[in-house]
Amino acid sequence: MLVPGASSQALAAALADELGESLAAVEYDRFPDGETLAAVPGFDADAATIVASTASNDAYVELLQLQDAVREAGASAVTTVIPYMGYARQDKAFEAGHPISARAVARAVSTTTDRVVLVNPHEDAVADFFDVPVDIVDAAGRLAEPLPELDAPLFLSPDSGAIDIAETVRDAYGEGETDYFEKVRHSGTDVDITPSDADFEGRDVVITDDIIATGSTMSEAVGVLADGGAKRVFCATVHPLLARNARTKLARAGIERVVGTDTIERDVSEVSVAPVLAGEIER
Repeated sequence: MLVPGASSQALAAALADELGESLAAVEYDRFPDGETLAAVPGFDADAATIVASTASNDAYVELLQLQDAVREAGASAVTTVIPYMGYARQDKAFEAGHPISARAVARAVSTTTDRVVLVNPHEDAVADFFDVPVDIVDAAGRLAEPLPELDAPLFLSPDSGAIDIAETVRDAYGEGETDYFEKVRHSGTDVDITPSDADFEGRDVVITDDIIATGSTMSEAVGVLADGGAKRVFCATVHPLLARNARTKLARAGIERVVGTDTIERDVSEVSVAPVLAGEIER
């Protein structure tokens, strides 16, 4: 039985359809003192698959409650699908006395589940922080589906370390070149950002990344491409967090369109990761 977290209800429903499984009735509530409550009244299955992105502290507490609730209801097997793992970028201590936050939350999640499935974590190494088996799903190829017909497409990653996402989207699209941005820092505030090699003038460009958070780096890249004569500039991201004024930054920079998946359910979530998740869960 599929059990949705409050922020992943559409994805859980899509995944239930893919797997041919029923969707649990879940109640989400909040007490007057601010404490959350997530419950599964009527849950009567032997196995539970919880689908819950953790883009907030409340979402993490809710996930822990759902895991405990299905165990309390008699589930003997629990799989936890975390489409977007909050704190995954805090995989190292910033300085002495700081926590490794990704490890802390992974250990907490591990206490009441048997298996975890992650979608494109910022670093695959976060899987090592869990005390249960972890499978990682690459959903970047899904980002090609909603893209329009592109003119001499160029797929760019924000740095050389993320070129694999650009290559995956390019391969799924079926044609085009890949490249990455290079950053040259002149001072604490003066940074030049340019594509490392490929000519983008007069071409459609798709900037790819695993996550768009504040949109600062992405909007700067869009501006460089627009000023340099790119025909149209698109952003494609697995996790469209789009915190604070990220959408405004991108719009002001001249973005044509932002495309994302439903790991974080936003208005730009034009394609679902449910098919690739179903393939991993059934494996």
